[in-house]
Amino acid sequence: MTQDMCNLVSFGLKKKGGRQTGLAEQQLNVRCSNATERQNRGNERRKSPLEVERRTPAGENRESAAALPQRNMAITVATSTLPQISLSGLKCEDIKRNGFHNRRETKGPGTAVASKQPRQESYEQAPMYVAVMTYLGFGIVTLFGYFRDFLRAVGVEKRNIAQEREEQKDFVPLYQDFENFYTRNLYMRVRDNWNRPVCSLPGPVFDLMERVSDDYNWTFRLTGRTIHNAINMGSYNYLGFAENNADFLKTVAAKTQQYGVGVCSTRQELGTLSIHEELEQLVASFLKVESSMTFGMGFAVNSMNIPAIVGKGGLILSDELNHTSLILGARLSGATIRVFKHNNMHSLEKMLKEAVCSGQPRTHRPWKKILIMVEGIYSMEGSVVRLPEIIALKKKYKAYLYLDEAHSIGAVGPSGRGVTELFNVNPSDVDVMMGTFTKSFGAAGGYIAGKKDLVDYLRGHSHSAVYAAAMSPPVAEQIIRAMKCIMGSDGSTEGIRRVRQLAENTRYFRARLKEMGFIIYGNDDSPVVPILLYMPGKVVAFAREMLERKIGVVVVGFPATPITEARARFCLSASHSRAMLNQVLRHMNEVGDNLCLKFSRLKYSSCPDLCDETDFDSGSLYDP
Repeated sequence: MTQDMCNLVSFGLKKKGGRQTGLAEQQLNVRCSNATERQNRGNERRKSPLEVERRTPAGENRESAAALPQRNMAITVATSTLPQISLSGLKCEDIKRNGFHNRRETKGPGTAVASKQPRQESYEQAPMYVAVMTYLGFGIVTLFGYFRDFLRAVGVEKRNIAQEREEQKDFVPLYQDFENFYTRNLYMRVRDNWNRPVCSLPGPVFDLMERVSDDYNWTFRLTGRTIHNAINMGSYNYLGFAENNADFLKTVAAKTQQYGVGVCSTRQELGTLSIHEELEQLVASFLKVESSMTFGMGFAVNSMNIPAIVGKGGLILSDELNHTSLILGARLSGATIRVFKHNNMHSLEKMLKEAVCSGQPRTHRPWKKILIMVEGIYSMEGSVVRLPEIIALKKKYKAYLYLDEAHSIGAVGPSGRGVTELFNVNPSDVDVMMGTFTKSFGAAGGYIAGKKDLVDYLRGHSHSAVYAAAMSPPVAEQIIRAMKCIMGSDGSTEGIRRVRQLAENTRYFRARLKEMGFIIYGNDDSPVVPILLYMPGKVVAFAREMLERKIGVVVVGFPATPITEARARFCLSASHSRAMLNQVLRHMNEVGDNLCLKFSRLKYSSCPDLCDETDFDSGSLYDP
C-alpha cells in the first residue's frame, strides 16, 4: 500500500464538514486492514519478550473482506454517556467568545473515542501584544549582546567566559556559537535566579543561603546570611515524604545499620539484596502488574532501557513534549523516530496509519516494532496524557505503549496509582510502565514494570542492570516505607490522607489563580502548575520579587520552553497547609498586579458552573 493511497483521507475522500464518503472509506479501511495483516505476518520473528502474540482467535481470522470495514469503523473503546465537567467557574459564554481550548476532537478522522479525562485542560492564548513585546524584548537583549561582544573584541570590556586559544583556531569548535552567545549575553545576566544553594530539608518550607555577585553574575560569593522559612513551591515533594521526622524514619535508620549505605556491586554480580527483591515485589503489587525491576537512577531508566526494548528496524512515535531522558533513549536505540503533536490523537493516528500502510522507507517492509512513548504528566505543561484514546489506537494498529509516570505515580488517582487509576484503565493494557521514586516517594531511582517476560528480558539486556551499581539499601527502604504508607499496609491512613490532601491543594490553588486572572496551563488534576509570564524581563522580576517575599519558585524560559512561553512552574505538595497556599496566593496577586502578569481574558467565578463536555465551537455534541 503506497503513501498516496493512505492519504486519500485528506485529499480525495472528504465532503463538506470533514465527513468521508462511505464507499471510499470502506476501500481505505480494507486496504489499511490488509496492510495491518501484512505487518502482523512480518512480526512473526520475535526478538524480545515485549513482542507478545496479539492474534485473534481462529474464527476471527477467517473474517471476510466485506466485514473488515465495519470492524474498523467501529468505536474502539466502548464508553458510557459523557460525564459532566466542572470548569472551576468558567462561564460557557466566555469559552465561546475567547477561544478556550476544549481538547476533545469531535470532527475529522479520529478514533471516535470520547475522552475520559475527569477534568478540563486549558491552553489559553495570550493577547497579540504580549507576543509582540516578548519578541521585541528578546530582540533588544540580543542586539545589546552583539554590542557587548564588539566591546570585548576591541578590548573595552573584559572577557569572563572560557574561550579557545589562538593556536587552536583551526580546530573544530568546542562550543556552538549561538549557545555560547546566549549563555554569556542573556543567561548570565539573570543567572542569580537559578541554582540557588539550599541548606535545609526540601519540605514545605526551606532555608536558602544568601549570595551576591560583584561581576554581573559571572561569579557569586556567600554573605553568610540565611533566608529562613521560605515557602517551597518548586520541589517535586508531592506527597511530603521528603521529611526528617524521626518516628517515620526508624525503619530507614535500621536498614542503614543492617546493610550500610552502599552495595559496591551491580545487580547481576553481588548487588542483589533481599531488600531489593522485597521492593520489586511491592512495586508490582502497587501497580497491579506481574513483575517489576528497580534501578538506582531515574534518568537512566529511560535512556538505558529503551535501547534494549526497540532497535534498528523499529519505529518510535514520541510526543513532542517528552522528557530528555526519553529522547536520549530513543536516539540511542537506533530506531526511526517520528514526533507527533502533543496529546493530539489525530496526529498520532495519522502516523500510525502511515506506518502500517507504507512500512519502512524505501523497502516498504513492515516495521519490526512500533512503540508509542508518552508521559503521564508532562512536567512543563502540567497536562495529563490522553491514555484511553492512546490505548485504543495502540490496540487498533497493533503497536506497543511505553508510559513514563515520573510525575504522575503517587500524585494522581484516588489511591495514588497514577494515570492508569485516574482513567480507570487496565494496567495490563500498558506494555511498559516506567516511573521514578525521586518525586512522590522522596527517594531516588526508578522502575520498569509490566509482564514477567519483559522484566526478565531486561535483567539480562539492560545496561542499567548489567553495569550500574545497585540501589542503596536505605533508599530502597525509604521507598518501601512510603509505598506501604500509600497502600495502607502499614496499618495507618496517613498515605491516603496525603493523596487526598494533594488533590485538594491542587484544585484549590489552580482555581484561585484562574480567578485572579493568570494564564495557567495543564489539567485540573495535575500538581504541576505552570503560570505563563512570557516576557524575559518579567520572568526575572517575578523570581526576584517572590524571593524577596520569602517564596521560592522555579522560573523557566527559552530554550527550555518556546521563546514566547516563558513561565513559572509551581509544584504543589500534600505538606502545604491552606495558610501557606493563601500566603503564596496573596503575594502572587500583588506581584501579578505590580508586574502586569494577569493576561487572561476569561472570566471565572467563585461558584463553578456545571457544563456538559461538548464542543463549544459547534454547539451541541449531537449536531449532524
